[in-house]
Amino acid sequence: MARIITVGAAQLGPIAREEPRAQVVGRLLALMRQAKETGCGLVVYPELALTTFFPRWLLEDPAGIESFFEREMPNAETQALFDEARRLEIGFYLGYAESVEEDGARRHYNTSILVDKSGEILGKYRKIHLPGTAEVVPGRAGQHLEKRHFGVGNLGFPVWRAFGGILGMCICNDRRWPETYRVMGLQGVEMVLIGYNTPVGLGDPYELDALTPFHNHLSMQAGAYQNAAWVVGVAKAGCEEGINMIGQSCIIAPSGEIVAMCRSLGDELITYRCDLDMGRPYKEDIFNFAAHRRTEAYGLIVERTGAEPPPD
Repeated sequence: MARIITVGAAQLGPIAREEPRAQVVGRLLALMRQAKETGCGLVVYPELALTTFFPRWLLEDPAGIESFFEREMPNAETQALFDEARRLEIGFYLGYAESVEEDGARRHYNTSILVDKSGEILGKYRKIHLPGTAEVVPGRAGQHLEKRHFGVGNLGFPVWRAFGGILGMCICNDRRWPETYRVMGLQGVEMVLIGYNTPVGLGDPYELDALTPFHNHLSMQAGAYQNAAWVVGVAKAGCEEGINMIGQSCIIAPSGEIVAMCRSLGDELITYRCDLDMGRPYKEDIFNFAAHRRTEAYGLIVERTGAEPPPD
């Protein structure tokens, strides 16, 4: 019997710097209700879904910086999401900026959570591959200061048994790195949830900006196919505070095929009935690690090339 989970990819249009949390949460609730009406059991929101993409600015006032972060989850401004998820019996993935006390110090992470149909948090992930710089780059049309505003995630790439399958999470730039998917793939992941905020026009060469939409899909499709897992990639899109953000939120099958994709740069929901067993033939045949990845082959590689062997 097929294991079906109907997933909604809930893309967001721009969020203004001064847009109140309550207004943003209202937009998220509208997409959640739409997802439920179309039969979804899980809805996926973007990276930093509660605020504008604030790492585009050099922020130096501690209080101003902290205003973009959540010290609790849920909190007074986001509780409605958890209450509605419980009422509708729908789960969700949410990306946000997390502020937490760790080892006697205030630390900041780019975080996502997975929430079940009862409104309870099942798991948390903190972004590991932080792009951009820690300092302003002179002469650039825009900045990307994630290394300044966030610490490197310290929770690894775990998976959770939920919604009838094995689910994992990552965030934005993580999607470009093969090890992101492979670590979860080695744990049997069947669906990877990804939120992203990807800008263009920050000063990169035109040929790189022009290929950004292609590379966005290429990395997620490769991760899906090579690890025999569904991938749900959800964007913050449109022109946000003068910076263009790509959209193209999509749902990708274990075959690597895009089966649904957003067409707008605004708030938009796409859905798909995902058969979690679709990846099984790939896991059992083409990408059967136990059958095809022979560790003795690495010895020959080292002998002939001088390359270092992989870690145990």
